[in-house]
Amino acid sequence: MKNNTEKVTVRIGEHGAVSELPVLKASTGADGIDISSLYKNLGHFTFDPGFVSTASCESNITYTDGKEGLLRYRGYPIEQLAQHSHFTETAYLLYYGELPSAEQQHRFDEALAEHRIVDAAALSNMQKVFSHNAHPMAMLMAAMAYLAALYHEEKDIYSPAYREKSMQRIVAKMATLAAWALCHHSQKTIVQSGGRFSYSEQFLRLAFPEKTDIKPSFVRAMDLILLLHADHEQNASTSTVRFSGSTETSPYAAVTAGIASLWGPAHGGANEAVVKMLGEIVSSGKPVEYFIEQAKDKKAHFRLMGFGHRVYKNYDPRAKIIRTTCHQLLSELEPENPNHPLLKAAMQLEAIALEDDYFIKRNLYPNVDFYSGIILSAINLPADMFTVIFALARSVGWLSHWNEMMSDGQVRIYRPRQLYKGYPQRDYIAVEQR
Repeated sequence: MKNNTEKVTVRIGEHGAVSELPVLKASTGADGIDISSLYKNLGHFTFDPGFVSTASCESNITYTDGKEGLLRYRGYPIEQLAQHSHFTETAYLLYYGELPSAEQQHRFDEALAEHRIVDAAALSNMQKVFSHNAHPMAMLMAAMAYLAALYHEEKDIYSPAYREKSMQRIVAKMATLAAWALCHHSQKTIVQSGGRFSYSEQFLRLAFPEKTDIKPSFVRAMDLILLLHADHEQNASTSTVRFSGSTETSPYAAVTAGIASLWGPAHGGANEAVVKMLGEIVSSGKPVEYFIEQAKDKKAHFRLMGFGHRVYKNYDPRAKIIRTTCHQLLSELEPENPNHPLLKAAMQLEAIALEDDYFIKRNLYPNVDFYSGIILSAINLPADMFTVIFALARSVGWLSHWNEMMSDGQVRIYRPRQLYKGYPQRDYIAVEQR
């Protein structure tokens, strides 16, 4: 990436030292100001809580524009990929940088199939440790940490071949581990097989071993959810993976850290929160309109989950795509489905919010978490599993960023600074003198 000749001049005090900071040119979107020499030249740090105005790296993988409602993987608009691509092709694109040929796609899918099986004895041992009501995300973290121990001896993070094999192994086994977590949670036994199905169908077959047939509409919906959640630039969990990876830890350990970060309700747990909110609405017996008014009332404690997005100040582009699939899936739903009242309430919420000036003026449109939560409920996945599905999809993005960081030849351990506000110095006082 070529730098711009433009520079920003910073002076501390009227007659203080001056530092010229180069402007780094982005290929798309906002340029950046290189502040790496600021402390050396001026003795000052920048202060940016949450890193909302700080770029921690250069990247070629994903571009978002919240104002315009844009999301692109390697330059391809998410709308085109959602319409024409599928999850493993998109995974290949994110990691390798280009869409695969038919032969490349075949080899990639074969590699994923080869690495899919997880040691049955290890799964059995972990089942003994976790109770059936344990959260599946806790089980997924433990299972990924197990892989970190299992494959620790072969670690060579600067070898492209090792990084590629690790990516294939983690992405492949994540589907099995996610299905195992669901089976244990549901008190079922996972049945690992060597059948040749798409990645999404294979996951659903593992997750629901009692079903001989998986609805094609379920497979298509699951594949779309995985594709839309595969990456989203430098979010909290991706940054966590980069932070961990900068210490030269194994990719399995870095992904375990990413899973932990994703678990938070402010990040990956948002679609789980949507379904819990819908459950509260249905169980209350009150009309949906009541909760709409509660959401508008600042004094009320009710929060409408699944509306608006921190990045997108326009409509979340993923929500536009997944909304159609959501409505198609709900049109096929049998009235006896146990989640039918929740889904009916969700559609009422959507209809009101899309026409209410309060939500329109504040850009509080339904986001991807709103629709994905509804879809996963329609597929009969419990709410505890939603963040696991998110982690399953996002593992591709995590490893693409980890690989990019390890490939640039200039890996530096992440070490943010702080604005210290404590005591300048204190002298120790012996206990008998206090």
